[in-house]
Amino acid sequence: MADELKKGLEGVLVAESDLSYIDGDAGKLVYRGYTIEDLARDASYEEVLYLLWHGNLPNRGELEDFESEMAAHRAVHDDVLSLVRDLAEADEEPMAAVRTAVSELSAFDDDADADPTDREANVRKGKRITAKLPTIVAAFTRLRNGDDVVEPREDLSHAANFLYMLNDEEPDDVLAEVFDQALVLHADHGLNASTFSSMVTSSTLADLHSAVTSAVGTLSGSLHGGANANVMRMLKEVDDSDKDALTWVQDALERGDRVMGFGHRVYNVKDPRAKILGEQSEELGEAAGDTKWYEMSVQIEEYMQEEKGLAPNVDFYSASTYYQMGIPIDIYTPIFAMSRVGGWIAHVLEQYEDNRLIRPRARYVGEEDQEFTPLDER
Repeated sequence: MADELKKGLEGVLVAESDLSYIDGDAGKLVYRGYTIEDLARDASYEEVLYLLWHGNLPNRGELEDFESEMAAHRAVHDDVLSLVRDLAEADEEPMAAVRTAVSELSAFDDDADADPTDREANVRKGKRITAKLPTIVAAFTRLRNGDDVVEPREDLSHAANFLYMLNDEEPDDVLAEVFDQALVLHADHGLNASTFSSMVTSSTLADLHSAVTSAVGTLSGSLHGGANANVMRMLKEVDDSDKDALTWVQDALERGDRVMGFGHRVYNVKDPRAKILGEQSEELGEAAGDTKWYEMSVQIEEYMQEEKGLAPNVDFYSASTYYQMGIPIDIYTPIFAMSRVGGWIAHVLEQYEDNRLIRPRARYVGEEDQEFTPLDER
């Protein structure tokens, strides 16, 4: 059994965690015992951060202090902003820009020299990283479009402040609430690839900034964080074609193409986050007087379920939700990072508390007993 090969570590238990639990057969997701449905409906992203990092939901006073501390850390150092400007002018990919900027944040962190396992220092670092990520993403997006950077405000929620910095306009309550729910839904999800990479990095006793930088790089891949952007590109391709959604999907499957946003390594039924995001997509469409993206998505979902037995994952409905909020497609993944950073930090805190270097083995299948030939004789 010890030598059984498990490619992708599928089904392999490598850690115990108090943070999130997934029941893939029942379509259930919980954070520290609370269902994702309850948290998405009733808790803010800041409350969920507190829950993940501290183990309990905050009371009103604790939440107000936490929100104030987070808001106070939103501004980034001028040198970081200068770097973001250079990356925007160089037309860098958004996730590459985020990865580089997050790495530079450590140069201006007051706890940069703290012991990597100092929990209190790491919580302070976590607040700064999480608070500054939206500022970086919004600044990069505006700068590459030739727009001025919008400074963060401390009187808005985490979600509302990002939309304000992105659009230079304070969002209405509906948009702010929908975006806040999206952040809650993406905050944690077990040992997904990016979370696991953050744990591998921290298991070497590298610092929190290094762990988050590793996670950002991992999230950038199309099989992980980039999937929701690909879903929206697919939906736009359907809309631009002369075919209805069902014909387009049938033709794509006949060609052997993959229909984006379906299937999951953990869920065997519909992702519970997709249910909530589907409702958000419908509500946004109804508010705008145009529900075509939602209706198209439902048609595709029903066909894929009936014909292929595949249910949508979180990326399928987050795509149209973000699009209807006016968010550029290529910053969907940076927004994913803005949310999931809360989970990354929580798992790194957990890793440091009971650390063991993560060091799996590989089965060697190469040549053996090769005879070495000196360079001049080759």
